[in-house]
Amino acid sequence: MKVAVDISLCIGSGMCALTAPAVFDQDPDEAIVVLRDPAPPAEQHEAVREAVLRCPAAVISVTDD
Repeated sequence: MKVAVDISLCIGSGMCALTAPAVFDQDPDEAIVVLRDPAPPAEQHEAVREAVLRCPAAVISVTDD
């Protein structure tokens, strides 16, 4: 799995960081998503897919290897 985010469209809801904290974080100054792991291990895939669904701005995309 490869994860990408479009930070220019991020609204800072923080749902990604709450849902998959091993993969996403939130910049404390800008309040936008920080991608911690663009190629997360298999045990994080379910949480990443959930974060994609929960993102209100739809800025997270995933592709399978």
